[in-house]
Amino acid sequence: MGVALVTGAGRGQGRAQAVALAGLGLDVAACDLGHDLPTIPYPLASPEDLEETGRLVRELGRRCLVGLADAADLAAMRALAARAEAELGPVEVVVANAGVISFGRSWELEEAEWDEVIRADLRGAWVTCRATLPAMVSRRRGSVVLVGSAASLRGYPGIAHYAAAKHGLLGLMRTLALELAPFGLRVNCVLPGGVRTPMGTSAAMRGWLDAHPDAARALTAPLPVDLVEPDEVAAAVAWLASESARHVTGVALPVDAGVQLR
Repeated sequence: MGVALVTGAGRGQGRAQAVALAGLGLDVAACDLGHDLPTIPYPLASPEDLEETGRLVRELGRRCLVGLADAADLAAMRALAARAEAELGPVEVVVANAGVISFGRSWELEEAEWDEVIRADLRGAWVTCRATLPAMVSRRRGSVVLVGSAASLRGYPGIAHYAAAKHGLLGLMRTLALELAPFGLRVNCVLPGGVRTPMGTSAAMRGWLDAHPDAARALTAPLPVDLVEPDEVAAAVAWLASESARHVTGVALPVDAGVQLR
């Protein structure tokens, strides 16, 4: 049925997306950075986490290639895409999920803090597309899903770099959707609110919410849930990637239990 490439697949949303896409019958190329970053205030996924994602995909009867790769490194992502095609087959679904967050008021952020978040969250999505789209365009078949955030649509104090990157994903998605439509490719974005992941439940995240009560209120869901589960976001990603959504492109789909209503 095809191959899906998922970045940031070591755990959390990326792992859930890989498993959901395997459930559609897709083989999966799963990648993650595999080490911590200097300015990111919580541990990132390990190589062992990524191997566990591979095990879960294979448990569903699908093949899984796992690879350590920086989603913002074009050479690394081109190499991963080439490996995926050689070992699994043509990539037809791309999920640009890799992302990080750190915290600080915009005029107090260090240059390295700004650059690391923008690089991972925005450049990483573009690089993932740049590495995979030429082959998809040549086959005139495929679906791309970018993983945005509630911060794609509104500002929050203390995360200017993250909000800027996630706003940027919408511009990237809408432009790609227009550029790729003549080739039969679709591009969409999911916008989770708070998700029960290691990032979403980290001490650093809790500290940010405690320091900014307005942001905490804005991220409180009207529906009676505290956090959305990763597999609930992954279900939306899988639908957007599937033939059931074959006429859906250029859409920013909130999966946030109503956070945007606040």
